[in-house]
Amino acid sequence: MKRSEVILMVLQVPIDWLLLVLAGISAYYLRFADWAIQLRPVVFKLTLSDFSEVVFFVALIWVFIFALFGLYSADQNRKLARDLFRVLLACSVGLGIIALYVMFALQQFDSRFLVASGFGFAVIYISLGRILMRGVKSLLYRAGIGLRRVVIIGTEEVTVSIVDTLQNRKELGYKVIKVLEKFNKNLIPELDKLKLNEIIFTNPKADEKETLGALNFCNQRHVVFKYSADLFATYSTNMVVTALAGVPVVELKRTTLDGWGRVIKRIFDILMSILVIIITSPIMVVSALIILIETGRPIIYKNERVGLRGNNFFTLKFRSMYQKDSTGSQFGKAGLSNEEKEKELIKTNSIKSGPFYKIANDPRVTLFGRFIRRWSIDELPQFFNVLNGTMSIVGPRPHQPREVKQYEDEYSTVFTLKPGITGLAQISGRSDLSFEDEMRLDVFYIEKWSLFLDIIIFLKTPFIIFKKRRAL
Repeated sequence: MKRSEVILMVLQVPIDWLLLVLAGISAYYLRFADWAIQLRPVVFKLTLSDFSEVVFFVALIWVFIFALFGLYSADQNRKLARDLFRVLLACSVGLGIIALYVMFALQQFDSRFLVASGFGFAVIYISLGRILMRGVKSLLYRAGIGLRRVVIIGTEEVTVSIVDTLQNRKELGYKVIKVLEKFNKNLIPELDKLKLNEIIFTNPKADEKETLGALNFCNQRHVVFKYSADLFATYSTNMVVTALAGVPVVELKRTTLDGWGRVIKRIFDILMSILVIIITSPIMVVSALIILIETGRPIIYKNERVGLRGNNFFTLKFRSMYQKDSTGSQFGKAGLSNEEKEKELIKTNSIKSGPFYKIANDPRVTLFGRFIRRWSIDELPQFFNVLNGTMSIVGPRPHQPREVKQYEDEYSTVFTLKPGITGLAQISGRSDLSFEDEMRLDVFYIEKWSLFLDIIIFLKTPFIIFKKRRAL
């Protein structure tokens, strides 16, 4: 780690302690406010001086708990949401310890309000402190202070992507010093002069000698070594080792979503879809009426997609095209004929390459259709797909059978889960991602599934909707 990162990491400890003390004092003043005393008189004697002594000691214990929860780890790439979740968990454990102490010490202390408000202030202050610290780090990085000097080795497409990201997003804390095609011993003198902090190896197909040479170089000079995992390495993150006839056997599980995980995900889908349907029902009713007035029936467009285990189903969407241009079996022979016309339109107007297509300035879309596509209102009926079990709220993007035929063998893993209304690919670039990037994100989601990840993706989706798409 760079010295600046170590300083900020160490500085976080006393900052957290001060914020915890401030949380305790804030709770004390809140409890002894006039309105609180009128609401419930204070039946215990506790001066601010005596209370502060207790708070100083308790804050030290809580800082130790924070350390146990990894809140002072050297991981510079930890997501803010995960950091704040750990803060909540650590504070909850601290609250539990206080409750146990009060119960077993049998002290004459009757202020659950003081304890509860202290907990609330602690969560708020510590969370704000973490956000502020990240803001300070981001400003320092943008000013070119404390950037990690990195060399990237590789010629793959991912190399270009990583270089562009690190160069355009200074807040990540990297400065790309050099990009090399390969690593060899002849480069060592040159690399030594660069005073590196990290090497990122982006060529998973490199031979063993080259990879080990780069790793040894980093180990000898205390340089961080990172590498981009290939697709098989992603699968191997869910390994289960068992003994078969006395021989260790490794099973590569397709996803962590198994057993109770599927039950929990289904419950989450049902509850959230019902909630969204209730909240958005006025929007759906108005949209249906406008479509009916603008272009008539049908209001709902049934689009054939490939779902769980490769089984076909129909997604429900508000119709955004003129009837004469709509595709699919729902519109009989005309719908099938329109599919052939659509193929010609894809050749001239598609903004994506590969199996997927997105038609820019689609002339088949109605005036109101452009509006509901812009704000994803056309996809609201898909929450009924979630209720009937053909889709999930979060999952891989559902694709048409003709698209799937072009990648089914290579990326069959995406059929492990139900397709989702939203997903990791959707919040990472909506319809602007390349085919390869979208599939990598879908595979990553399948391998790393957790309820927490579903909640984060679900909460981020409304904010992504406000970003303009290239195709409507």
